[in-house]
Amino acid sequence: MENSLLSTSPNIAALRTVIQRVVFEHFHRHAATEPAVADGLTGAQLFDTPQVNHLKAEILAAGKRLWHREYVDGNGGNISVRITDNLVLCTPTLCSKGSLRAEELSIVDLENNRIFGLRAHTSEILLHLEIYKTVPQARAVIHCHPPHATAHAIAGVIPQGNLIPEQEVFVGPVALAPYETPGTPAFARTVVPMVRQHNTILLSNHGIVCWADSVEHANWYVEVVETYCKTLAIAQKLRQPLPEIPPEKILDLLALKKKLGLPDARIPLEESTATVAQADAPVIAPDQLQALVEQLTLAVLQQMGEPQ
Repeated sequence: MENSLLSTSPNIAALRTVIQRVVFEHFHRHAATEPAVADGLTGAQLFDTPQVNHLKAEILAAGKRLWHREYVDGNGGNISVRITDNLVLCTPTLCSKGSLRAEELSIVDLENNRIFGLRAHTSEILLHLEIYKTVPQARAVIHCHPPHATAHAIAGVIPQGNLIPEQEVFVGPVALAPYETPGTPAFARTVVPMVRQHNTILLSNHGIVCWADSVEHANWYVEVVETYCKTLAIAQKLRQPLPEIPPEKILDLLALKKKLGLPDARIPLEESTATVAQADAPVIAPDQLQALVEQLTLAVLQQMGEPQ
């Protein structure tokens, strides 16, 4: 079957879209090696590859989610994701995360040189870039201002730990970075001493920053820490002091956390398996992804008895 037929029939095009989404979702995080993605491509060409288009959609979805949950307001917050080991897709400056458009995103390198972009990118990308340079396994970063977590950042109070299993496994102890003027190199460097053992950091008088292996997972950590801080504020009005999970049960949670490859200040860095989720993953280039989509679509149509 010709590619033109795959794209012109409404039913077949819908099938192809579903297959493309599933295939890209499975492979896109593991294609982040520059030769496989960016070799020989201009910035504009790279910006329009299937892999990058998928990442654009993830950023836009995350922006809407943050805005609807009131974790950002005005033009606050920023989101980025690695395209390759040395290139990052990020949100623009002065733009609501609830109304982002794909064409407003930019590609920058780890030295903050804009490779492609029609709008100026966020000045706080420096924070993201320091995280990417310090933590190679970080593939996505979200900075935002969820009210309860940001309240802790303003008060300079690290939330009490050992209270809720989900917090202990997915986030763990939350670090507190000192205040610096946002958007400056000094501000970006505040997280460097702690970011390898913390995927979630309170930014004094500012907000929070979370990193993960995907935009979706970074958004998870934002939600986990915000809900935790909110729940903690309610629980502290009911009882003081709050009873903590027994130490031996915390060890069980840390063992699970090590299996998941998540960082934690209670786990020595040499024992960390933070790259385990990516270690055995295949690397596949965008043109190979597209060919795989076409092959799978054709195979499904043949099974369904569609005319060739």
